[in-house]
Amino acid sequence: MSVLLTTKKIIKEWTDYNNHMNLSYYILVFDMGAEVFLSKFNMGEHSAKNTKKSTMVVETHTTYNNEVKEGDEVEVFLSHFDHDKKRLHYKLEMYEKGKNILSASTEVLSLYIDLSLRKVTEFEDEKAEIMNEFISKNKSNFKSESLHFSKKLKK
Repeated sequence: MSVLLTTKKIIKEWTDYNNHMNLSYYILVFDMGAEVFLSKFNMGEHSAKNTKKSTMVVETHTTYNNEVKEGDEVEVFLSHFDHDKKRLHYKLEMYEKGKNILSASTEVLSLYIDLSLRKVTEFEDEKAEIMNEFISKNKSNFKSESLHFSKKLKK
């Protein structure tokens, strides 16, 4: 199984007039999951505020597979992760908790940014090492089929 990042209960404010989660909140929930591993790699909110280094999403591919409604609990998993010197490539999957039903997925290409310059920069060696160790530890859990952005990494 992929790496569990977070579990969220869908609240009324995230639903729309169709009585299911509005598409914008899928991205919010995925972003909450991404923050979990970005923080482990020292590139999340804490890093942005203290070192002025963070990531910015430049491209996504999102699928909506099954409805999620108010009161449902979903689990967000990291199902793929890779990087080059300046980019992160990852895929997140959202499942209805306990049912193993894929609700949505998002594949993301993100750039590492020096916020003081607002320019793309290379990962520091220690961050690359943390990511490489994470990949090595979890690679057997990752799915590499049907990815859209693999060729955009410059290895």
